[in-house]
Amino acid sequence: MSGYLAAVENQGEADGKAKVAVGGRCDTSSLRIQPTVVVDPDPAGPLMSNEIFGPILPVLTVNSLDEAIKFVNSRPKPLSAYLFTKSREIRERVIKEVPAGGMLVNHLAFQVSTAKLPFGGVGASGMGAYHGKWGFDEFSHRKSVLTKPTRPDFSKIIYPPYTERAFKLARKLF
Repeated sequence: MSGYLAAVENQGEADGKAKVAVGGRCDTSSLRIQPTVVVDPDPAGPLMSNEIFGPILPVLTVNSLDEAIKFVNSRPKPLSAYLFTKSREIRERVIKEVPAGGMLVNHLAFQVSTAKLPFGGVGASGMGAYHGKWGFDEFSHRKSVLTKPTRPDFSKIIYPPYTERAFKLARKLF
């Protein structure tokens, strides 16, 4: 995590844009990372290019909902997408236009702990879903088995060459 924050500080010095707004301290001896908010990190930098397994929240400034959706859709599909809004119209639009493994509206990370919702990604963020019935189905294999009885053998009705007797029998059956 400290590598991510060092990259942000270097970028901030270079372009004056990215900055740690809150937190940012790491103590490697105790393995503690202060919850951190980074404002306007480089979209091509490590903080925005890799999965973050730590308490770092990158926040990007955009001028419109269109710009935000375009930005998300220009990148690999996320495992989860989070939206905070009171607007039903915005909610429905983002759900429709942003491809993600899951979508949370006005909440964070709750879908992981809810067994009644499938959890999983799309594309590079993962395939399939697990939790509850979805997990059982995802990790189970349904084997198809068809057994044709040897007698009576109706294959003479189904496969050529067709005899007159086969035509008569087929007409009666079907």
